[in-house]
Amino acid sequence: MTHSLHPAAQKGFSSAAELYQQVRPNYPQAVVDWLKDDLKLNPHSTAIDLGSGTGKFLAYLKQATPNVTAVEPVTEMLEQLKIVHPDVQTLQAKSDQIPLDRNSVDAVLCAQAFHWFANTETLTEIHRILKPQGHLGLVWNQRDENVDWVKALADLLATMEGDTPRYHSGQWKQVFEDQSLFELVSSKTFTQLQTGTVENVVSKRLLSTSFIAAMSDAEQLKLKQQFEQIVFEYTGKRAEDEIDFPYTTYVYSFIKQD
Repeated sequence: MTHSLHPAAQKGFSSAAELYQQVRPNYPQAVVDWLKDDLKLNPHSTAIDLGSGTGKFLAYLKQATPNVTAVEPVTEMLEQLKIVHPDVQTLQAKSDQIPLDRNSVDAVLCAQAFHWFANTETLTEIHRILKPQGHLGLVWNQRDENVDWVKALADLLATMEGDTPRYHSGQWKQVFEDQSLFELVSSKTFTQLQTGTVENVVSKRLLSTSFIAAMSDAEQLKLKQQFEQIVFEYTGKRAEDEIDFPYTTYVYSFIKQD
């Protein structure tokens, strides 16, 4: 069975690929040590960035190994990736149909992506292309909802997400239940701040969310105003003012079971 892309991913990420590249947060530098220590990557390792999007994670993955291939199904996302990382080999493919040989890759990384394809077919395909004792690494940036204005924004977003796959739902974990393909080795968290204007790091960042990016321009403009109003009510900061947006980065390291 081949899984089709969720409509929110297909439409939202196609139309908002450039915005995604511009406003999505980077990752904490500590993830490079995690790649080397927990996923055992070195300059001789081969790694796949699965669901690579516009390549936001590649800058970190390339610090661990130069032998990286980006795999992404959405054409517009790949086009943005190639602008920023013209040196990286790319494959336009879905997560359950990766055109690589069996036992050919040391590690597969999914940054901000695995919840879109957390199914048995994908897990089986990742297992197929990984070498014995190969690693699967999952990475997510999540907004720190312990901060009051961030929580208020999250509550508004929650009313609109519908059936869109999300990290915070925890549903992605279900694919690892009752299976013998992978074992969880470790999980860690890191913290970081994305600094910029309220418009760039808050409202435009939220507009790049899949199910919002799939909305009409008029709907998006209305939401942008709502986002900026929430921030103003809690912080007194306007769209052009600088703000620190707090994030927690969650990482999970799995090892292939033979």
